[in-house]
This record gives sequence, C-alpha cells and structure tokens, in this order.
Amino acid sequence: MSRVKRGTKKRQRRAKVLERARGFRGAKSRNYRTAKEAVEKALSYAYRDRRARKRDMRSLWIIRVKAAALANGLTYSRFMNGLKKLNILLDRKILAELAVGSPAVFGHIAQKVKDAPVA
Repeated sequence: MSRVKRGTKKRQRRAKVLERARGFRGAKSRNYRTAKEAVEKALSYAYRDRRARKRDMRSLWIIRVKAAALANGLTYSRFMNGLKKLNILLDRKILAELAVGSPAVFGHIAQKVKDAPVA
C-alpha cells in the first residue's frame, strides 16, 4: 500500500472554510478551527432562518391586512371569513400588497364583504 500525503487536499479544504469565514471578526476569520466552528454555526442559522423567514412574512401580511381591514371598519377575522363565504380566493400575500399598494381596491373588496348577507 502506498503512502498518502494529504497536503493539497487539506489545504484546499481549509482554504474553502476560511473563504466562507471572510467578514467574520477576529480569529473566526483567521484560525481554521474557530473559523470552521463559526462557519458551521452560520450555515445552521441560515438553514433555520430560511424557514423562519416564511413565518415572518406571513405574520407581516396578516398585520397589514388587519390594519387595512380595521381602516375599512372590519376586524381581520370577519374580513377573512367574509372572503371565504363570498368565495374570493385571494391569499394573504396578495391582500397585503393590495392594502399597501392600492387601498382603493382593498376598500372595494372590504365593502363587498360588508355588504354580503350574514349567514
């Protein structure tokens, strides 16, 4: 069996970790061991927060729709229930964009919900 020296591969692996650690402060961007720990932690945060971003955006949309619904004299729950009963299939993202970008259109939708018969 021939002897294996890992000089090149080892250097490449360490260079990749140190490259990912650029911008970190202090030893975390210079020392391989601390840089490796910091990069692993950063990657786990990135994975977690890609999922958390989806939750954060949904809650932001709900806040915007609620504010616009209150401005039109409806609570959020009554507004959403009215949309469901009228079979208006707009999701929270689109409703939030309407509330911010074109309040007149949102007001028209809110008026339809208000005028709908209570069942």
